[in-house]
Amino acid sequence: MSKKRVLTGVTTTGIPHLGNYVGAIRPAVRAAQNPDTESFLFLADYHGIIKCHEPEMIHQSTQAVAATWLACGLDPERTTFYRQSDIPEVMELNWILTCITAKGLMNRAHAYKAAVQANAENNQEDPDFGVEMGLFSYPILMTADILMFNANEVPVGRDQIQHVEMARDIAGRFNHRFQELFTLPEVKIDENVELLVGLDGRKMSKSYGNTIPLWENDKKTQKSVNKIITNMKEPGEPKQPDESPLFEIYKAFSMPSETAAFTQMLAEGLAWGEAKKLLAAKINAELAEPRERYNELTADPSQIEDILQAGAQKARKEARELLGKVRDAVGIRPLK
Repeated sequence: MSKKRVLTGVTTTGIPHLGNYVGAIRPAVRAAQNPDTESFLFLADYHGIIKCHEPEMIHQSTQAVAATWLACGLDPERTTFYRQSDIPEVMELNWILTCITAKGLMNRAHAYKAAVQANAENNQEDPDFGVEMGLFSYPILMTADILMFNANEVPVGRDQIQHVEMARDIAGRFNHRFQELFTLPEVKIDENVELLVGLDGRKMSKSYGNTIPLWENDKKTQKSVNKIITNMKEPGEPKQPDESPLFEIYKAFSMPSETAAFTQMLAEGLAWGEAKKLLAAKINAELAEPRERYNELTADPSQIEDILQAGAQKARKEARELLGKVRDAVGIRPLK
């Protein structure tokens, strides 16, 4: 039986934080260990420049994201791990798919519609004011990423479901018009993925400024944890798990029996300060080895580059083969 192909892209526009680790990195690394799964993971740096126009941030983020995944246990021997910009076949496929994609389909993309709506609300006469083609065409590039390796499943958040559905539409159009070359990808929504709460109880997000950095040392991690909001209950007063986001973060790093014991300690009056020390200790214990590996990698980025180049070589071998079939199907062939 052939293995199921699962493809995931990570945009290189920031430095990973604890929420990224719990919600995406840790579960994806575990899933990639499934012997029935063929895993593809790429650094989506061309996607990054759609919104981020800071070259140094793109560069630094590419290094940090790659080092993070490797430090957290990604095995480049089991997973095809590559940088999007190292696979020129993706960009060629992107253009071929652009030539057959209906503009009306792109008009319905959520990000584009949101930009048009914002212009209308701001009384802009031009509905496309400030809209660049990267934003407008983003779903086609995502489609090329997916179809280039004929992924069976694409794990995404609910806000990205539409893009995978568009990939199916575009693949179906190509298959019907030219030749059956593309697998129709399926959306994979993991209902058990943990959305880690941040310091203020909202979803941990850079845009909220409520994150806990992933790669700081034990002391700085404790300082970050100390910023988690709590109420004014004194030591000795019973406390409930829903009275502070601290509990949900603790739960993400604990076995069920440990979470139950922590709940009991809160009910018996554990001081918030002591609870924060226990949480920081939990986080630091799990991340001790990954932090050491991360520091090793970032101290010598050539290690990361070598791994990415090896992944690109593996990916390009397959990409060239499929692209050759695509080119032939649309009539781009050698003259004989």
